[in-house]
Amino acid sequence: MNFMRTKIPLYIVATLLFGLKTYIVYRFFFSIELDNSMQELILLINPFISAFLVFAISVWFNKEQRQMKFLRYTALIGTIIIYFNLVFYRSFTDFITIPQLFQTSNMGDLGGSILTLVKPVDLLLFFDVAIIWYFSKRKQDKLAVSYPKSGKVFALAMSLMLLAGNFFLAEMERPQLFTRAFDREYLVKNIGLFNYHIYDLAVHSKVKTQRVFADGNEIPEIRKFIDKEIKSDDKSSMFGVAKDRNVIFISAESMQNFVINKEVNGEIITPFLNSLVNDEDTYYFENFYHQTKQGKTSDSEFIMENSLYPLPRGAVFFTHGQNEYHALPELFKQKGYYTSVFHANNKSFWNRDQMYDSLGYDHFYGEEAYQITIENSIGWGLKDKPFFEQSIKYLQEIKEPFYTKFITLTNHFPFELSEEERSIEPYHSTSSTLNHYFPTVRYTDEAIEQFFQQLKDAGLYENSIIVIMGDHYGISENHKTAMSQYLGKEEITPYDHIQLQRVPFFIHIPGNGNGKVMSGVAGQIDIKPTLLSLLGVKAENDIQFGNRLFINDRKGYIAFRNGDYVSDQYVSTNGICYNRKTGEPLNQDGVGFNTATEKENPCMDIQDEIEMELGYSDDLIYGDLFRFINFDEEK
Repeated sequence: MNFMRTKIPLYIVATLLFGLKTYIVYRFFFSIELDNSMQELILLINPFISAFLVFAISVWFNKEQRQMKFLRYTALIGTIIIYFNLVFYRSFTDFITIPQLFQTSNMGDLGGSILTLVKPVDLLLFFDVAIIWYFSKRKQDKLAVSYPKSGKVFALAMSLMLLAGNFFLAEMERPQLFTRAFDREYLVKNIGLFNYHIYDLAVHSKVKTQRVFADGNEIPEIRKFIDKEIKSDDKSSMFGVAKDRNVIFISAESMQNFVINKEVNGEIITPFLNSLVNDEDTYYFENFYHQTKQGKTSDSEFIMENSLYPLPRGAVFFTHGQNEYHALPELFKQKGYYTSVFHANNKSFWNRDQMYDSLGYDHFYGEEAYQITIENSIGWGLKDKPFFEQSIKYLQEIKEPFYTKFITLTNHFPFELSEEERSIEPYHSTSSTLNHYFPTVRYTDEAIEQFFQQLKDAGLYENSIIVIMGDHYGISENHKTAMSQYLGKEEITPYDHIQLQRVPFFIHIPGNGNGKVMSGVAGQIDIKPTLLSLLGVKAENDIQFGNRLFINDRKGYIAFRNGDYVSDQYVSTNGICYNRKTGEPLNQDGVGFNTATEKENPCMDIQDEIEMELGYSDDLIYGDLFRFINFDEEK
């Protein structure tokens, strides 16, 4: 090879190979949206800059063996980091954060799910590592360099200058990138994957100290914001309609709203849930959005129990499981309710055993409470039908009134179900994930229908309210082509993607007779105040960021963890402002607003308020601020 005769240093070769590989991953493996030529340029240069910054460190090693060893192991470790992010991204369309690296207790349960994310083409990611490894071993005398101190300083200075140039371009393209860093994709797109991880480490270190220095002085400011922007004095005709009734909450795994009242292959997908839409005892919220982030199901639990937002990084259940909270189970217990969770999975998954104690639950019926066999389990564990069947006996033993939460499992990626148990056939598209999603959704629908009947047979139905909520999306952005085929669209736009974050939400009150379809914008953040109101529980002094769903004077928007939002009039996502009713972009070019101050963007009207709301919720969690509040004295 020519570079051997001219003695091109191996760290330069490594920079070029590793940088090229990283760019290919950015461009063709991650679904990173690029809106203009500047973003294209930044995405192209930042992997080479990051690679040069790291590999150039090798010139500071005087011995050839150490220099070569540094290069080959750095290339290997860097590739492993890229690959872990790639596998994670295929499942969650997101990038790994430091807190998630500590969620090792979840790994044992991932099993087959991870295997479905690994592809043969992934081996090509290690091709440059093999080249670097070979030449660092066999040609180290020709490829090693020995620079004087001035040359080493020059290499370092050049690295830092290139990095500064990258950051300058990134700040030009996305002003306040680091101070408004809700979206990890924007960080990776503008500063690169490895610089993002360094930034994430810095942020993680900062927030870990936040609890130590918190003293509760932040609480009056948070209360003032809630009183002004969120709290409402509106009276609801629904207040107390379910007083003293049991509350049965069903968290429907990965259930999205696009399956409701829809068909696949000419077959109805969710016949039972469809029947609830028009049931006289059911309130169905057709514009209800999940607001989870990296914690997925655990995030949905956290939001609905606390009316707080999930964290931008990691899962609250893991990172702050020992905090003090003022959650639904605690408030229900104060009213004489027995509180419990039913979930046929191990208690350490998502750190539930610890977090449920912090939330105030009396008991957790985990996998040890169930008879789980090869025949009645699949994928992540016990199938939904036997799960509900085996739960009824425990439910009959619990003293009434009770508050119970049931978390289903079958409709979980990779959506496995035997042919014998399918009531409908898979869809036909390029995505096996979407194809197999429909049969498992139907299975869960049938399981919930059977559970309703089991409640009636057990004599628990009439004196209960039953709440059904989809916990988060099941089909990620990685399946846009197949999803557009199913929905009959040319493409899935950012507006469509936001609409796909709607999940089913039903409140079924036997004997109520006034059920209807509710069209207002709503989200998981609203569940806690709504359930408290239905049961006639006043919580004037509670700290919550949601509204009761049966009042008119609501804040009028649902915020997502990345700063996007849906309001009564607009959808704001990816810097683009859409008309919520029509889906039309309100800026002429439709590619987004690059600054936060452009007056022609009507979506900016409440952006600051949303960022304050997310920030105050973070302060409460990071600072463990509820430990400074005695809610009993405030009654």
